Amino acid sequence: MSEETRGGGAEPDFEERLRALLAGDAAQVRPSPVPYPEIRRRGLVERRRRMGVTGAALAALAAVPVGAYALGGGSTVTSPAGAGPTALASAHPAPTGAATPTPSATPTAPGRPASAAHQLLDGITFEQAAAGLGKCLDDNEAHRTPKEPAYTDLGRPADYRIILAMRSTGDSNTPGDGYFVVAVRQKPVPARLICTVKDGAASGLNTSIGDPFGDAKTPVVPDINSGKLYQQSVIDKGNWKLPFRWGIIGGHRASVTRMTVSYGDGAGQVVLDHGWFVATGTLHQQVTRAPHLKGYDATGKLVYDSDQDGSYEKTLP
Repeated sequence: MSEETRGGGAEPDFEERLRALLAGDAAQVRPSPVPYPEIRRRGLVERRRRMGVTGAALAALAAVPVGAYALGGGSTVTSPAGAGPTALASAHPAPTGAATPTPSATPTAPGRPASAAHQLLDGITFEQAAAGLGKCLDDNEAHRTPKEPAYTDLGRPADYRIILAMRSTGDSNTPGDGYFVVAVRQKPVPARLICTVKDGAASGLNTSIGDPFGDAKTPVVPDINSGKLYQQSVIDKGNWKLPFRWGIIGGHRASVTRMTVSYGDGAGQVVLDHGWFVATGTLHQQVTRAPHLKGYDATGKLVYDSDQDGSYEKTLP
């Protein structure tokens, strides 16, 4: 074989045939078609499977009592048996500076009487009576010394209940009109106050500490210091200013369900208020005898008559 034949005329033929073979194979090598029907079928299967799981979860929740669980918040709230749907509180913390509910304030006003119409008299309002009581207690505290016994600490207006407020008439001994406030308390020890207010200031305070009945066995016990409410000065005896608003207070036992009072030329009215009686009226004549009190039980039987009470001062000094 010559060099010309080896290296020249045969080479182009070989290359052409090789290219033809490669081109034919390339034409036969194609990417597989996208299996769309199969993909769609699998997607439907997966979708049905997920719907089945969700339905099972919902069915399980339906069997749980209302309000028993809060999903997704990490909190559990239990409703009481038989209660309606429970409103679930937010799991998020309150924003900084959010208002905090304040506890109700401690009462500062005294309690009210059983019958304002029959115990708050002469146009004196409850607010005026409460203010007068506060002034008397403040004045008492201002004049109290540390060495005085504990019972002289009369406390606050809120410790008391007002049972009477009425005008006061000035006389030769204590000139100037004003008004009285009578208040009582149960704790820490029973106490009764008769407070006098004149010209907007505390003018006098009469105090009684302890059980209003003391050792008395009678079903009605008139307050020994009630004379402040139904008398004018002894200096003016026979010359009292008329008409004169008067009152008398005291204790009554549960057996007493009704009381009557008369003074001078007419009858007054009596209110029974949580173990206290409050009798009031208006006097139109000069008198020498104290108010006359009677008490009756539920059957109407007379169980107390001040004329028969040896401890009751029946005549005026």
